[in-house]
Amino acid sequence: MPGIVVVGAQWGDEGKGKATDQLGDRVDYTVRYSGGNNAGHTLVVAGEKYALHLLPSGILSPTSTPVIGNGVVIDLEVLFAEIDGLNARGVDTSKLLVSANAHVIAPYHKVIDKVTERFLGNRRIGTTGRGIGPAYSDKINRLGIRVQDLPDASILAQKVEAALEQKNHLLVKVYNRRAIDPAEVTAELLSHVERLRPMVTDVTRVLNDALDAGKVVLFEGAQAHHLDVDHGTYPYVTSSNPIAAGACIGAGVGPTRIDRTIGIMKAYTTRVGEGPFPTELLDADGDKLRADGAEFGTTTGRNRRCGWFDALVVEAAVKANAFTDIFLTKLDILSGWEQIPVCVAYDVDGVRHEHLPMTQTDFHHATPVYEYLPGWQQDISGCRSFEEFPATTQAYVRRLEELVGTRISGIGVGPSREQVVMLHDLL
Repeated sequence: MPGIVVVGAQWGDEGKGKATDQLGDRVDYTVRYSGGNNAGHTLVVAGEKYALHLLPSGILSPTSTPVIGNGVVIDLEVLFAEIDGLNARGVDTSKLLVSANAHVIAPYHKVIDKVTERFLGNRRIGTTGRGIGPAYSDKINRLGIRVQDLPDASILAQKVEAALEQKNHLLVKVYNRRAIDPAEVTAELLSHVERLRPMVTDVTRVLNDALDAGKVVLFEGAQAHHLDVDHGTYPYVTSSNPIAAGACIGAGVGPTRIDRTIGIMKAYTTRVGEGPFPTELLDADGDKLRADGAEFGTTTGRNRRCGWFDALVVEAAVKANAFTDIFLTKLDILSGWEQIPVCVAYDVDGVRHEHLPMTQTDFHHATPVYEYLPGWQQDISGCRSFEEFPATTQAYVRRLEELVGTRISGIGVGPSREQVVMLHDLL
């Protein structure tokens, strides 16, 4: 049975949880493989809204085992708060597995994140201030603390002291902040050990054994392709690899284990944080998309920047992730427009670009070239088959399909689990 990766094809907030929800009861394991609690999924199940930040969306499925892979950085306080919130609403979280190799976000990571962003001024990158970047930085610098380090108090204390030795100098002498007490940090981390212990396992072995046994494993990418540290709009990116290939590293499975990659794209484009955004609308149309689409960050609460669909952005993601399928979300939000612009090329200093420019400089100077497609006035939120769509809606979907170069297999027409039109099975 397949290993399936679900990845956002734009800048995040595309509705990845919607696609994973459609696989629902047929998935045996749902795996987060990158990022931390800077990502968010909003799911509506039986009229109930759930906002997840660190846990995989499979936590809401009674038939799926939720897994946090080694590529994730974990804020333990956030993890347990999220678990407690779900438990209070009757959700069973007892099957959660956490990789022993996942890194932990310590309190000092959040302090460093906030003070450094503040000092960047106009060069800020739009961090969420949750310590994600500094935790990954420590991981790469080999100063990180892993989940498996926590039960050994002596080793943990030594690692915390080593991590803070340089950071405290920086905080005191550069940022004029108080030094952080290593003993306090160690004590806080140790306070979570007993609750965490039953969840910790060798995730790599568990997942590979599951695939050997014919189980379906869904790898759920946080953020999106264009926020990938290597392939995104650097430096306005996250600190990890949410692309499909990142699932192999962030969960410990080989590339031959991946059978299907599913890209998620909105019927328009949104972005949270800083960075170039050629089709961004800074007018009443942008305000309307934001209001109609409820475009506010699940994790940050920030207004999402809104613009028309950018085919070049998605096509680049299709290439790099080898998407086998696309799931299109929020098509219902476009109802009521007389015509709908779609970006099919860029003008960069008088030169037409049919594909995403190679350099960030060119991308920053890109002006969208639009193709105008007829809109539709009908409410499509009740449609459950492609044939029920107005002819202009069908034409819009097919044109997007042509532009991005991969079949559209599912379409979201509302926030609820059942508000979906499926053209091809995702399994």
